[in-house]
Amino acid sequence: MNFYAIRSIYIFELARTWRTLMQSIASPILSTSLYFVVFGAAIGSRVGDIEGISYGAFIVPGLVMLTIMSESISNASFGIYLPKFTGTIYEVLSAPVSYIEVILGYVGAAATKSVILGALILATARLFVPYHVLHPFWMAGFLLLTAVSFCLFGFIIGIWADSFQKLQMVPLMIITPLTFLGGSFYSIHMLPPFWQKVALLNPVVYLISGFRWSFYGVADVNVEVSLGMTLLFLAVCIAVVWRIFRTGYKLKS
Repeated sequence: MNFYAIRSIYIFELARTWRTLMQSIASPILSTSLYFVVFGAAIGSRVGDIEGISYGAFIVPGLVMLTIMSESISNASFGIYLPKFTGTIYEVLSAPVSYIEVILGYVGAAATKSVILGALILATARLFVPYHVLHPFWMAGFLLLTAVSFCLFGFIIGIWADSFQKLQMVPLMIITPLTFLGGSFYSIHMLPPFWQKVALLNPVVYLISGFRWSFYGVADVNVEVSLGMTLLFLAVCIAVVWRIFRTGYKLKS
C-alpha cells in the first residue's frame, strides 16, 4: 500500500476545502441554521411533540443527514470530475498508484469534510434547540457510514458526468427530493397507511431512521434494518466503483 500517494491525494483534496471555506463549510452551516430557525424555533413551537420529542429536536438528525448526503455527493463528485475536466486524472492513472489508493485518497478526503461538517452542524444546532444523543457510538457510526457511502456515490457521479450540468442533476433532481420525502421533517408513521408503505421504498428513510434512533431511541423502521440497508448501499457503491476501474469506464478514453 502506497501511503505516500494516499496522503498526497488526501492532503491536496483537503487543501481545496480550506481555500473555499465559505462555500465548503460556512454556506452549508448557514443554510442548515436557517432550517433550525424556521422549522425548529418558529414552526416547531406550534407543531408540538412527535413521539415525545419536541419538533425542533426531532428534525436535528434529519437536517444533519440532509446536509451530509448532499455535501458528500458534491465534494466527491467535484473532486474527481475536476481532474477529468482538466486532464490531470491521466497523470494519476499513469503513476505507480493502485485504484484502491486513488479511491482512498479522493473518497477519504471527501468523507473527512462531510464528517467535520456534520460535527459542526450538530454543534450549531445546540444554539437553537436542546437535544441529546442516547447512543453516541451508533450516531458516529451512522454518520461515518453515510458519509463514506454517499462520497462513493458522488465519486461514481463525478466519473459518469461529462458536464457540470450532469454533475448537479442527480443531487438536485433525485437525492434532495428523496431526502425531503424520507422523514427529515416528520415521522412516516404520521402518513396514511398506503403512503407509509410507499415511503418504505425510499432508501433514505432507512438512513434517517437509523440516525434518529441513535439520538432518541425512536425510529420509523427497525434499527437493524436501517443498518443493513446502509451497508447494502455501501456495498453496491463499492461494487460499482470496482467495476468502473476494472473496465476503465470514462477514465481511459
